[in-house]
Amino acid sequence: MRSFSEYNPVVITIYIFSVTGIAMFCNYPLLIGMTFFGGVLYYIVRNGRSHWRSHIFFFMLFVVLAAANPLVSHNGVTILFVMNDNPVTLEALLYGINSAAMIVGVLYWFRNFTQIMTSEKLLYVTGALSPKLSLVLSMSLRFVPMFHRQSESVSDAQKAMGLFKEDNVIDDVRGKMRIFSIIITWALENGIITADSMAARGFGTGKRSHFTNFRFRRGDIIFLLTDLALLGICVAAIAGHCLELDFYPKIRGSAIGAGAIAGAAAYGLLVLMPVIIETEASLRWRYLKLKI
Repeated sequence: MRSFSEYNPVVITIYIFSVTGIAMFCNYPLLIGMTFFGGVLYYIVRNGRSHWRSHIFFFMLFVVLAAANPLVSHNGVTILFVMNDNPVTLEALLYGINSAAMIVGVLYWFRNFTQIMTSEKLLYVTGALSPKLSLVLSMSLRFVPMFHRQSESVSDAQKAMGLFKEDNVIDDVRGKMRIFSIIITWALENGIITADSMAARGFGTGKRSHFTNFRFRRGDIIFLLTDLALLGICVAAIAGHCLELDFYPKIRGSAIGAGAIAGAAAYGLLVLMPVIIETEASLRWRYLKLKI
């Protein structure tokens, strides 16, 4: 009984890029709608009623992106109205809505991805590809909070010495520039010390390995194979022009056949897999608690 976030990080990464890759390279409205619906639904399942500000932000972003395209692009044959001597067409409006849904849906999926993938999981994924890249990433993740803490320490010291003034804008800017200069100097010195320490410990003299606590289980393999199978069906349908729609100069798409139905069904199941797993884990947990 595992939730989706407890699967192997490599499996989660491949799944997220499978869903978002299809959405970004196929503009078929049905698939875009599935991407948007699946991303929002899984975000709600994970966070409940919290993070409502994120929903407001994404809604505003959707409105702006959907309205921007018909105001900028005037392609299409169906003119709705004319504004400032520029025609606003139905095709441009629908294309803007479709593109906005794609962008917001992908952002929802990557928001879910950032919530699931901790720094340890990211290091595991990058370490499997390149141990050196994993080392650079781990050092970067460590350096950012150190840089922030050091900047606060220097700012407090400057204020205690009476060198940092906030009376006017000029003094405030000068004080922050002085703090920034001090922090950059500290960062360069810290980098030199770290490089010397790594050289003294023999870094780069041999092949680098990486340690991980994550292992592939049977459930990970089953999930990965299911993901790849559904992805293959969807890609085959797209490559066979079964899921194709053109917005310009007028809306026309491919005929709905067995290929389109199979591709849409496969992608629909693909985007709902995390929700199904989370729901199954929640119901099983409730059932086990009732048996206590």
